[in-house]
Amino acid sequence: MFVFRKGGLIIITRDLEVWFITGSQELYGKEVLKKVEENSKKLVDALNDAISTPVKIAWKPVLKDADQIKKVIDEANSSKVCIGLIAWMHTFSPAKMWIAGLKSLEKPFLHFHTQFEQKIPWNTIDMDYMNTNQSAHGGREFGFISARLELKRKVIAGHWSDSKVISKLEDWIRAALGWNEAHTLKVARLGDNMRDVAVTEGNKVDAQIDFGYEVHGFAVGDYIEGYFKQVKRSEAEELVNRYLEEYPIKKSTVSEEVFQASIREAARIEIALRRFLEKGGFKAFTTTFQDLHGMRQLPGIAVQRLMRDGYGFGGEGDWKSAALVRIMKVMAEGIDIGTSFIEDYIYHFEPGNIKELGSHMLEVCESIADGTPSLEVHPLSIGGKEPPARLVFNAKEGPAVQACIVEFGDRFRMIVNELEVVKQHEDMPKLPVARALWVPKPDLATAATAWILAGGAHHSSMSYTVTAEQLEDLSDMFGIEIVVIDDKTDIAEFKKELRYNEVYYKLKKL
Repeated sequence: MFVFRKGGLIIITRDLEVWFITGSQELYGKEVLKKVEENSKKLVDALNDAISTPVKIAWKPVLKDADQIKKVIDEANSSKVCIGLIAWMHTFSPAKMWIAGLKSLEKPFLHFHTQFEQKIPWNTIDMDYMNTNQSAHGGREFGFISARLELKRKVIAGHWSDSKVISKLEDWIRAALGWNEAHTLKVARLGDNMRDVAVTEGNKVDAQIDFGYEVHGFAVGDYIEGYFKQVKRSEAEELVNRYLEEYPIKKSTVSEEVFQASIREAARIEIALRRFLEKGGFKAFTTTFQDLHGMRQLPGIAVQRLMRDGYGFGGEGDWKSAALVRIMKVMAEGIDIGTSFIEDYIYHFEPGNIKELGSHMLEVCESIADGTPSLEVHPLSIGGKEPPARLVFNAKEGPAVQACIVEFGDRFRMIVNELEVVKQHEDMPKLPVARALWVPKPDLATAATAWILAGGAHHSSMSYTVTAEQLEDLSDMFGIEIVVIDDKTDIAEFKKELRYNEVYYKLKKL
């Protein structure tokens, strides 16, 4: 029997940790070091109470010499639960002690430049207090050696109780979740890329080096023989019943017989895809309508529901998008209000009401839907297959981002555009697909110009949850270029940024 679990892919961060390391030195004596330990424990407890991420901040003993520093960083590198380190200099911690450890660091790294007390105790401050609470002094020493070693890192400065500081810390932790997911991710490609398309191609070896994820190719025929044909009729009927329970039905442009046959076929595809992905340990996948040997319809509702459950997807063999969708879903865990594969499709150039419609043939995640999608079957005017089942809906309103990763031979570039998804006031009765209507920042003309100048793809990952700052943090962890298109974007300055980046990354390769 096929056992279906809604939310079937556990996204998985319950046992993961960010390690909190505190720097000091033996010079200050036992009483000061005891106070440093007490304060750092209290700070970690307060941070764990304040943050909303599904990851625990784990306190580690105060580091006082080079051997202790190297030991804890080596342990972090080899730990499967540690996804990054937060370093705080409570006192002055001579930076030469940190060189060996920091040179071997392999995990994401945050310099937390804060101090325990919020205010200066004007009437009682003395040299003992100064020695114990010299984060301003110690943080600069630590900052120098981090810069001297050219470490990829984020610096957050401010008091640890400040909501803005907490927000930045959460952004970084969510980026670290994405980094960690990339380093365990496997992407399955059913068939090859769509023929003659450029941007969905790329060097998979370079991707594994820079991002950590693996990309594996499979013949569609092997999936058909090994999985699809093994699905029992009773299993498909069981899932069809779930469809009918979960979604309102629109039979639309096909006969009742064709409708029933299509949703049974779609159910078989979903069951087979789930089994194929679970057996191979894949959390992202691609398909293409040009390579469907043995399949009667292009996967539609199956892909939409798999994305809903946390899988990444890319159409037309776009493995970079599949990986990015999965990574962004993990970054959004616990608060995800919608993350999906999407494609720029058509513009609305009405003066004073300029917008863009994003969609795809079938494969848009129902997590971005405004309300419950309808289950529909219609002919697809591309691909030459039978009418596929799909979920049809409008996307909900709200701020969002779209992001893509492209390759230029010598490097990868992430491109991010901030959006405002708006309500769709007009019906589109002859366009039975999932769709999102948005206004890109700062405006459509500027955003489209900048996206095209940067070489942005026509596929992207769209999210109402993941932010541009989180994606900047993620790109820094990967060591890749990023450009952000937002309400401050000016094309002249954007061109300069692209030129400066070109020089920087070419020199970096020398």
